[in-house]
Amino acid sequence: MLKADVLIIGSGVAGLSTAIKLTKANSSLKVIVISKDIANECNTKYAQGGIAVVYDLATDSYEKHIQDTLIAGDGLSDEEVVKMVITEGPSRLEELIEMGTKFDYDDEGNYDLGREGGHSENRELHHKDITGYEIERALLETIEGVDNISLLENHYAIDLITQHHLKGLPSDVANIECYGAYVLVKANNEILKIVSKITVLASGGAGQVYQATTNPKVATGDGIAMAYRAKAMIKDMEFVQFHPTALFEPGKSPAFLISEAVRGFGAKLRVKSGEFFMQNYDPREELASRDIVAKAIDNELKKRGDDYVYLDCTHLDYTEFVKHFPNINEKCLTMGIDIRKDFIPVVPASHYTCGGIMVDHYGKTSVQNLYSCGEASRTGLHGANRLASNSLLEAIVYGHRLSEDILRNISNINEPSPAIPDWNAEGTTTPKELILISQSIKDLQSIMSNYMGIVRSEERMHRASKRIALLWEETREMFERSVLSPQLAELRNLVTVAYLITEQSKLRKENKGAFFNNDLI
Repeated sequence: MLKADVLIIGSGVAGLSTAIKLTKANSSLKVIVISKDIANECNTKYAQGGIAVVYDLATDSYEKHIQDTLIAGDGLSDEEVVKMVITEGPSRLEELIEMGTKFDYDDEGNYDLGREGGHSENRELHHKDITGYEIERALLETIEGVDNISLLENHYAIDLITQHHLKGLPSDVANIECYGAYVLVKANNEILKIVSKITVLASGGAGQVYQATTNPKVATGDGIAMAYRAKAMIKDMEFVQFHPTALFEPGKSPAFLISEAVRGFGAKLRVKSGEFFMQNYDPREELASRDIVAKAIDNELKKRGDDYVYLDCTHLDYTEFVKHFPNINEKCLTMGIDIRKDFIPVVPASHYTCGGIMVDHYGKTSVQNLYSCGEASRTGLHGANRLASNSLLEAIVYGHRLSEDILRNISNINEPSPAIPDWNAEGTTTPKELILISQSIKDLQSIMSNYMGIVRSEERMHRASKRIALLWEETREMFERSVLSPQLAELRNLVTVAYLITEQSKLRKENKGAFFNNDLI
């Protein structure tokens, strides 16, 4: 057993910024951060575009950013949360810079502010086209010198510890409390009991529930699924944002992302026969918000029977393009695409989970002593659709607010009960055929992509629900009889997330943002 004051599950920008804030303010706190893979293998690392912050008040304003966010959220964002995140953003950005994060400058020595779809002004600070990677680098270097932060890589959280695990207590306790988590150590398959006063779920998104996704393999919705099993409130899972422009590479996962900033830079979309089409869907054309552009591409593909559309960069300044997007340019070259004369084939891919674990303004969930921040959480900022580059902003603002609340309250929290049992390893059989797990994941991804993608219908949702129920039962039986493995735990979590997306989609009776049901037209 390990003990900590605070256990943070996830090592992206949300989790790391929280850990740094906590230990900087109180050096006596013991903080454990766990990562299911190596520390920087997370959604943060793959965030290309940038972080949206009102930085230049001469040309931009909080009100403009607030309105852009509310419009993208299609009327379902929490306006109070939107105002809070956007007005607190600049202070949190300065802290990132102080920790060594490097953003690009223009020729005049000012920050080079980019622009993506849905934004009315240039307000995106970036580091080439690897902004998330740069932020993650700075945060990991910062925690290296902090003695009271323990970073445990290749430690996979299996389940949260609640009263349900204590002997002698009923399983339907009304006021649920969290006491830490059971964690699988990949090196030896040992299951640790990490006991903590406070637990923070900063475990990222769930893009791997779909066949085509920009998310890395680790994005299997673990935190959302664990919170659901612990009876935390989960909301808005029907709003899955699809990025409009992932590079068309059939069978490749994760899909390589062609940043929205490329369209902000002036790239245009064409169908395979060469015609532009975005003017038929929105007056902002390529700079419309992601839900609109993704639905437009999806409609053109279905209408024409094509596999992809093109992104045309041939008219852009090549020197400036390479300066801003060196990795995108290099990736295209490896595929024989010279953007000076060739179009880039692109398709929409699942990208961001707008819903998740419900939290208040300080990251508190409905379970006592359990917090959440980052993509695993549902703060109310995004509403029905995330505005580009607002995710990194949300993570650092909530990491700060969450840490402040923990610091105010942790001294009043009692040590968890010593009666917490070790993990009850029900399964004793080692699966002889891992194909059973991998095939179930493939089946689930196929169901979600075909029935629960950009456009849904009552019949598609009904079919998805029936098929997911069968996978749920098969997975439950496998979980009970088999020796626990990361692959089996991920399947369990993916099926849970798929269930939540499908069932909450069935309850929505109005098309909003990233949710579109053909039968509601």
